[in-house]
Amino acid sequence: MEMNMAGAFVLDKASILDRLGGDDEIFAMMVDMFVQDVDSNCAALATALAAGDPAVLRREAHTVKGLLATFSDDAGALDASVVEQRARDGLVTDQAAAVAGLQQRLREIAAVLSAG
Repeated sequence: MEMNMAGAFVLDKASILDRLGGDDEIFAMMVDMFVQDVDSNCAALATALAAGDPAVLRREAHTVKGLLATFSDDAGALDASVVEQRARDGLVTDQAAAVAGLQQRLREIAAVLSAG
């Protein structure tokens, strides 16, 4: 399964707010949590990869998939889903590039949200 590296992240705040019932406070809280947790999420992916543990990598990729989906990043969530699926199949060591891509995506979104 090929990684379909996502294009540049574009924040669609309107659609996210729509899902949240227009609640700006919840949106702001989600942004803060995402930005605060980005380093630990990236570290957790790196640790899972380094440990060569497919179960841990699957769990971390699943978490990232949810985070990306929260911010309507369908392309990024799809990339995370591919990592999750491959980890479910027991594949870890050949996923270094894919994991690096997810880490980059998380940081890109955090930067966009911080600027926002």
